[in-house]
Amino acid sequence: MPATRASTSDSGAPPAGAPGRPRPGWEGGFEALLRQDPELAGIVAGEARRQADALQLIAAENFTSPAVLAALGSPLANKYAEGYPGARHHGGCELVDLAERIAVDRAKALFGAEHANVQPHSGSSAVLAAYAALLCPGDTVLAMALPQGGHLTHGSPANFSGRWFDFVGYGVRRDTGLIDYAQVRALAREHRPKAVVCGSVSYPRHPDYAAFRDIADEVGAYLVADAAHPIGLIAGGAAPSPVPYADVVCATTHKVLRGPRGGLLLCRADLAGRIDRAVFPFTQGGGQMHTVAAKAVAFGEAAGPAFTAYAHQVVANARTLAAALAAEGLTVTTGGTDTHMMTLDVSGLALDAVTARGRLAACGVVLDTCGLPHGAPGLRLGAAAVTTQGMREPEMARIAVLMGAALRGEGPGGAGAGETRGTRGIRSAVAELVAAFPPYRPYPDHI
Repeated sequence: MPATRASTSDSGAPPAGAPGRPRPGWEGGFEALLRQDPELAGIVAGEARRQADALQLIAAENFTSPAVLAALGSPLANKYAEGYPGARHHGGCELVDLAERIAVDRAKALFGAEHANVQPHSGSSAVLAAYAALLCPGDTVLAMALPQGGHLTHGSPANFSGRWFDFVGYGVRRDTGLIDYAQVRALAREHRPKAVVCGSVSYPRHPDYAAFRDIADEVGAYLVADAAHPIGLIAGGAAPSPVPYADVVCATTHKVLRGPRGGLLLCRADLAGRIDRAVFPFTQGGGQMHTVAAKAVAFGEAAGPAFTAYAHQVVANARTLAAALAAEGLTVTTGGTDTHMMTLDVSGLALDAVTARGRLAACGVVLDTCGLPHGAPGLRLGAAAVTTQGMREPEMARIAVLMGAALRGEGPGGAGAGETRGTRGIRSAVAELVAAFPPYRPYPDHI
């Protein structure tokens, strides 16, 4: 029976995607998604607009480069690659082996580490692998207590860490908000942990890695540095490195580092085999090779002078923003910051943290709440994303003024505007500010 016109293209060839005709290329990116699935394309475009239309001050977020995004959306996403370069459980891995070796070599050079594992799917996956390599279930671990700024993987009863290990928590001094190293040493002597963990999700100062190393050595413990937040500053020379002190360093590749969402492990050469086996096959299967390649891109970017300048600008911006927020009447914990992040106590404005976050969100300022040591929850924010957009100290001062007005229910020009009209005015001022610093070229407006 002759073929009908409905089953062919105008040229008589089979329709796209049918047997006998190659599938459309991947290079089209968003345009291909728009043609095939406009519903999801609309969500992607909407999220891009959301990111561009508001101040993104979440401390754990950043904008990757277009090159990182290109690697994430590449055909490497199709490849299954259980194992490690040269020892895969699948065929056809010659090229992804090259990508992973590049990522490993760049990570080692960037951080001065003897060994790197670039396969962890997340920061939590990296911490899980570190514990699996060094500990046995039931071992005692000394880490920052969750109410004091510790991460879920530092002993939360809802997390594998709290279920499998016996965590003891240290904290910060009530008068300064700084880590109480005397308490850390006393707890280490009392509990004799198998590992000491240094790192936090909301501590805006640099840990004293040498002090932690000394405490760990005194009790014969491993030192694990959870550097998920400062690793990008470390890469850019704007923060001290834990690599010379820690047995294992766990990190993420997003946040200040500006790579894809994923994890990273750095360690001494004598622990390399244990770390690698803890990642695969113990805690996860095949690596996500498109993400591994995107990590390689990010490590390459972070090795250049432009990233060094960026990392130092992040710190300068964070310090300016913290000081300006203090001038607006907010309490900045520890009196400031050494890093990309700061935490704020808003109780002096007669607000709780959830209400404060809501007021700011209504004005186009996006940030997080967090627990504060010895007090009610507060706000956590960071300067990494806005610095990527090109903002500097003058913009940080402007952001603080807008945040202060939003939290007080004022208009951008001062008190008395009324919360509803004030919110509209602040939102307009925020929109004007971010429009001058777009993170990416805009997606089509008609979606």
